[in-house]
Amino acid sequence: MPNFKENIPLDKFSSYRIGGPSRYFVEAKNERAVAQSVREAKSEDLRYFVLGGGTNLLIDDDGFDGLVLKPNINFIRQKGDTLHVGAGVLVSDLLNFTIEKGLSGLEWAGGLPGTIGGAVRGNAGAFGGETKDHIGTVQSIDADTLEHRDRNNPQCAFGYRSSYFKEAGRDEIVLDATFHLKKGNPDKIRTAVEEKISYRKERHPMEYPNIGSIFKNVPAERVPRAHRARVKDVIKTDPFPVVPTAYLISEAGLKGVSSGGAMISPKHPNFIVNVLHARAADVRALIALIKSEVKKKFGIELEEEVVYVSS
Repeated sequence: MPNFKENIPLDKFSSYRIGGPSRYFVEAKNERAVAQSVREAKSEDLRYFVLGGGTNLLIDDDGFDGLVLKPNINFIRQKGDTLHVGAGVLVSDLLNFTIEKGLSGLEWAGGLPGTIGGAVRGNAGAFGGETKDHIGTVQSIDADTLEHRDRNNPQCAFGYRSSYFKEAGRDEIVLDATFHLKKGNPDKIRTAVEEKISYRKERHPMEYPNIGSIFKNVPAERVPRAHRARVKDVIKTDPFPVVPTAYLISEAGLKGVSSGGAMISPKHPNFIVNVLHARAADVRALIALIKSEVKKKFGIELEEEVVYVSS
């Protein structure tokens, strides 16, 4: 089909370095190209998957038998303290821009991987901050009607690591977003960003391919009464009281447990790392094990942050 590449390995697009080939692949650099790609996929009755930075994806070993659409919409435009940012812009590139321009508000995202589109869709957050905190509007395309949508912050229905765009049954592709920031000292902004990056390097197993936290942290209110005294000293605010899932996994005795080439990180057990040419099946086995053991020990059903891409 026109503009579509064929049989493209997806492991190079995933932070996990795991995944088979896509039947078709296309990078779309603007809204028109996104709409055209979706239209062509539908005309051929092809499934399609929208790829961002690949930082939370577990791609099947057999790949994806459809179209992988990567919105490569890269622009940052400034108007006063407001930035208009394309979905394909890397979070790291946006942070470098805010440092250069002396705009404060996103320092919490230092070291956060992925693209703006993915951050908006999943309301990415860390260190008490969330993407939604500075969003003004989000522009998207309705993949059913191919109509342009423009939503303000409340209409995006942001929640804990979620949004309107991530809800089941939604079929909208984020194109760009506006961020409302405030003037700040470039040196102080840089220092704050670098502190977050250093923290991640020190505490997270960045020496191995990974996709960040596998599970969401657990809202403190969801911990069964029988276990609340046990976890009260580890509760943190992110952005509301939560129990770190890493603590639960550690208490379940799962640090360092491996399956094939994948391992539950001893450094941060909410990371499953690719230590030796892991396959998706290896990671899935460890995810199932963690959920089972934490449920047995704490009576808690863990919720994955992982997005699965299957053939």
